[in-house]
Amino acid sequence: QIRSDKDKEIHIRYSITGVGADQPPMEVFSIDPVSGRMYVTRPMDREERASYHLRAHAVDMNGNKVENPIDLYIYVIDMNDNRPEFINQVYNGSVDEGSKPGTYVMTVTANDADDSTTANGMVRYRIVTQTPQSPSQNMFTINSETGDIVTVAAGLDREKVQQYIVIVQATDMEGNLNYGLSNTATAIITVTDVNDNPPEFTTSTVSTNSGARTHSVLVIPGSEGGARWDTPRHAPAWAHSLPHGLLSAPGSRDTMQHFAAAVDYEMNRAFMLTVMVSNQAPLASGIQMSFQSTAGVTISVTDVNEAPYFPTNHKLIRLEEGVPTGTVLTTFSAVDPDRFMQQAVRYSKLSDPANWLNINATNGQITTAAVLDRESDYIKNNVYEATFLAADNGIPPASGTGTLQIYLIDINDNAPELLPKEAQICEKPNLNVINITAADADIDPNVGPFVFELPSVPSAVRKNWTITRLNGDYAQLSLRIMYLEAGVYDVPIIVTDSGNPPLYNTSVIKVKVCPCDENGDCTTIGAVAAAGLGTGAIIAILICIIILLTMVLLFVVWMKRREKERHTKQLLIDPEDDVRDNILKYDEEGGGEEDQDYDLSQLQQPETMDHVLNKTPGVRRVDERPIGAEPQYPIRPVIPHPGDIGDFINEGLRAADNDPTAPPYDSLLVFDYEGSGSTAGSVSSLNSSSSGDQDYDYLNDWGPRFKKLADMYGGGEED
Repeated sequence: QIRSDKDKEIHIRYSITGVGADQPPMEVFSIDPVSGRMYVTRPMDREERASYHLRAHAVDMNGNKVENPIDLYIYVIDMNDNRPEFINQVYNGSVDEGSKPGTYVMTVTANDADDSTTANGMVRYRIVTQTPQSPSQNMFTINSETGDIVTVAAGLDREKVQQYIVIVQATDMEGNLNYGLSNTATAIITVTDVNDNPPEFTTSTVSTNSGARTHSVLVIPGSEGGARWDTPRHAPAWAHSLPHGLLSAPGSRDTMQHFAAAVDYEMNRAFMLTVMVSNQAPLASGIQMSFQSTAGVTISVTDVNEAPYFPTNHKLIRLEEGVPTGTVLTTFSAVDPDRFMQQAVRYSKLSDPANWLNINATNGQITTAAVLDRESDYIKNNVYEATFLAADNGIPPASGTGTLQIYLIDINDNAPELLPKEAQICEKPNLNVINITAADADIDPNVGPFVFELPSVPSAVRKNWTITRLNGDYAQLSLRIMYLEAGVYDVPIIVTDSGNPPLYNTSVIKVKVCPCDENGDCTTIGAVAAAGLGTGAIIAILICIIILLTMVLLFVVWMKRREKERHTKQLLIDPEDDVRDNILKYDEEGGGEEDQDYDLSQLQQPETMDHVLNKTPGVRRVDERPIGAEPQYPIRPVIPHPGDIGDFINEGLRAADNDPTAPPYDSLLVFDYEGSGSTAGSVSSLNSSSSGDQDYDYLNDWGPRFKKLADMYGGGEED
């Protein structure tokens, strides 16, 4: 808490500044402006920042300084919140076999981020385990403060144990395992060999293939009696009285010697060698034996078919691009090293990405199969690369490859292209301009500086537009006139490069001219107008859309009204659907046809039966059931006889034909009762005889419904 002794006289407000208050890290500390109590706002980390320097201020209510600022130093007290961390998780060290106790091996180091002046950061080391525990479980010890590992017991023998794995633990709080934090690392200790075994080897006569490099020549065997061998570090072999560089001496104990260079049957068919092997290091004390051994070796070389090779590989040639097809570029021939074999070499393409080249199969002459283009995607850094194969006809056949690199010199064969292709400008000048440039697929000196020009035809181009040169690669396109109507204009521009001879290209840039705001940006209405549609055209389009929508709405309303009328007049048939002259459908239920063209009242049935009882004999309505005795139909026997079936059917048919009460009562149509009031008599009074005393030809004029009657009673001849 900070406090001014003037707080009894006036009201004082306190504040703090500095790192941790109003400087990063921000608001680590806060202060009560009235009481002056300071608080920490979040957990502190000493490893992040160990101290803070703040300044406290006291002012009155008007912000006037009451006291001079005072310095506040805040120190973060360390807590043991960090484990020791080893620099490496695995340490590698070595020690010679037979070393005396106390021999230094290696040092392991662990760091603790806590305060090293307190126990929180004081690290102590100890060995936890040792593997293997031979010949003793404590072969090594470690300095608890420095981390130095030394031998503590004798008996290190590489031939028995070649490596030890030691687990080392680092603990802070000065190594207190109850309160300290710990971490572990692995120390790998390799027991190195000392020279206590002399070398010995046997000789043999061997043969090798011509051109061989890795063929085995010598073997260094173990001595008799199963003697142990030292490691290669103490037993490297070296060749003596040999052709320079003929054999390599890898120096491994039981491995084989190899050729250091390829042998050639055509050069040497056999080698007579004297080989000596020795130790570079002297034998260990107490060993009374010779430190070297010699042997004679005969090496025979066997001839084999060797692959042809290209003497110059990779071969680089330079020429200009665009050479015509069939041009001879070079001869890429191979050499067959088999001088004693009469073999022919044939050439072929192995890789030709663009298929630009041909090779003569006999002599390796390279010619062009197409025009070479430096701007092709197959060219990398102006170089085109193709691979060819040379194969002999030996047994077995052998082949070699060669790479031909063609460096293409650029010629001016690409005209420049204008960039950009589209742009936007205000309809009034001096508001903005269009920066233009050009792109050329060629390279220097066949590119810039470029010349930008406006063509003289059409004349409106130079009248409306002007070009201002900025530098060799850029220019500005702007309006020449004070106002240009909004729209999209195709402005042709001639771009010429600096090649020899120069090439030019007339490119068209689409410029959208539009009204702009005060910032030089196209307005929304202006952008639409610039697209080629004026205000009148936009209004006309909107009116057409409204009319189209209105027509669609009226059509929908008409369809709904028509559907409603169809539901209301389900029994009525539209004139266009009149079926009077068509085939009738009788599989629909309903009240019958409503025909307004005929008076059906004449067919109405009277309410009484007097007209039936009082009518003259022989005249009756065909739609009434006749009054009279009904015929008797035969009774089917209970047990019918097969011979009686035909008689039974015939009698029933005869009775039905003579029954006047059986439907259809000699009529083609039965009409339902239509009500009383008919002024016409029954149509049954018509005599159906065809005596010819009445003319029925008028039935032909009544339409197709009376065609049947016209055919029956009309003027047609009887059959």
